[in-house]
Amino acid sequence: MSLFKQTTLIGIGLIGSSISRAIKENHLSEKIFVYSRTKKTIQRAKKLNLGNFYTSDLKESVKGSDLIIICSPLSTYGNILKVISNIIMPGAILTDVGSAKLNVIKAFSKLRNINFNILPAHPIAGTEKSGPDAGYSKLFNKRWCVITPMGKNDNKSLIKLKKLWNKFGSKVKIMNAEKHDKILAITSHVPHLISYSIVSSTLNANNKEKSEIIKFSAGGLRDFTRIAASNQEMWKDIFLDNKKNLLKVTKEFEKSLNLLKKYIKNNNQKKLEEIFLKTKKVRKLIEKEKQE
Repeated sequence: MSLFKQTTLIGIGLIGSSISRAIKENHLSEKIFVYSRTKKTIQRAKKLNLGNFYTSDLKESVKGSDLIIICSPLSTYGNILKVISNIIMPGAILTDVGSAKLNVIKAFSKLRNINFNILPAHPIAGTEKSGPDAGYSKLFNKRWCVITPMGKNDNKSLIKLKKLWNKFGSKVKIMNAEKHDKILAITSHVPHLISYSIVSSTLNANNKEKSEIIKFSAGGLRDFTRIAASNQEMWKDIFLDNKKNLLKVTKEFEKSLNLLKKYIKNNNQKKLEEIFLKTKKVRKLIEKEKQE
């Protein structure tokens, strides 16, 4: 028996299309409604058979759905909520997949006189690819999904949403939004900021140097370019939505960078080795958690 009668996916990029595939594979919803702003994306989603109904009309997309998942960039939430909040059926679950939760909760908190359940969430999974073709059903397998409840829900809806993510193969963690944004600034947002910065610095090379840099890219630069190839609209929104934490962690990164520069300048082998050993331990812990 399906968990939901009808699921609406607002946005059908990497995450939205992966959710659609995981729902279908696990028979978790009787119907899937797909919304996208562009006809091109809708046509592609149709070809990939990601839903049962496709539309670029927001109101039509949520009618009769008992689960609505916003899978679009954070900057689109305000307009989406304005359009759909009066149409969502009583008792339905409204959730999302955004990477910065405090501003999401602020946006959801503006809704008044609602009779549906609001449960912001963030699956900590993804790739540098984007668009409907990039999704796959196992994207969330053995990954964490953080749910940040905000009071406008009942316990039954929380249990149901947890069950959905568990069926996708995810481990679920309940966390407050403030803690989530602090942790993600360190584990995801600053690494992306550094990657964008490092790859941008290669643009300063002349054409001949640039060609050789690309040709001889070792694992390090190649990994940075993979991260820096992530969706530009999504990451612009994340950086601005989690600005406070991002700037704070960036400041700490600058301190560490300056310390490394000092040790290199002074040929301080001992201090360099100490840092490298400490960072090696972090990698082992990540491997132990099976998050590598």
